[in-house]
Amino acid sequence: MLSSVEASKKRSAAYAHLRNCNLCPRLCGVNRYEKTGMCLIGAETVKVNVIAPHFGEEPCIQGHNGSGAVFFSGCNLRCVFCQNHDIAHQRNGQDLTPEELGEWYMKLQTVGRVHNINLITPEHVVPQVVLSILHARDLGLNIPIIYNTSAFDSLASIELMDGLVDIYLPDFKVWKDSTSKRLLKADNYTAVAMESVKAMHAQVGDLCFTPDGIAKKGLFVRHLVMPGKEDEGEEIMRWIASNVSRDAFINIMEQYHPDAHVGKPSRRHINDTEASEPGTEPMDQQKASKVRYEEINRHVTADEISTVRKAAESAGLWRFCDPPRHDGFSI
Repeated sequence: MLSSVEASKKRSAAYAHLRNCNLCPRLCGVNRYEKTGMCLIGAETVKVNVIAPHFGEEPCIQGHNGSGAVFFSGCNLRCVFCQNHDIAHQRNGQDLTPEELGEWYMKLQTVGRVHNINLITPEHVVPQVVLSILHARDLGLNIPIIYNTSAFDSLASIELMDGLVDIYLPDFKVWKDSTSKRLLKADNYTAVAMESVKAMHAQVGDLCFTPDGIAKKGLFVRHLVMPGKEDEGEEIMRWIASNVSRDAFINIMEQYHPDAHVGKPSRRHINDTEASEPGTEPMDQQKASKVRYEEINRHVTADEISTVRKAAESAGLWRFCDPPRHDGFSI
């Protein structure tokens, strides 16, 4: 628990960062009271799409009563396959001040009786999140805070969240810079993710649980296996085992499906079709690809999932988020 002096320092730091925003790796440096940067979110409010008990998370996160999900609109990445693109890229939602947000946390705790407050994609609103948590704690919030992130966080963000977050839940997406540049629109994603995940683990350690199997504190790493990118998943697993902890809790996820921009008609195909003479074959019929991001325009295979899992086990990782073999929750 933070002292009153430490809480006051965090409030001051949060306001300072909003005036010269450098809390995500984009380093926009804008005064968010006057204009917005890459994330398109200002200073005085955050835009929230959904606040509700959520039952779509891992069993140890959602538990019996659900996870208190707060889906923030906006994002500092531009993943072409984003499965929440209507929230992340279109900024749909309601504006809330940090104080209003903190009061919603209390409603989730007292009315929803959720197991935790699950802050989903908060990287671009860290200052407001800090203020909201401090306000909620003053009101009596006492359930764990989950920082549910794409792992594109700066060390300054992680430092500001120190003492406020109980569970870090990063999704380490890809390994190669060429992949992150094409699919996430971030040149330096991997280097940033490695730094941030190590800093998260240094703060909270390996994931631990309550006696009934609900996550209580620690690092929980996700990896969404991508079509044809299983070699990158292998590298991520080996890196976690060697540089973070062999006791890290891991969820190798298989639910990828084409979404957002993936599989949409390519711009070249549309233009060529429009330029073709009536009754003639479009020029793009002779080209290899008629859809955008064709290489990931499919579901992952069981072999791709198995390849990443075997690499994780070979590297010494052993704590996986698998379906329980018994009634209850798997720890």
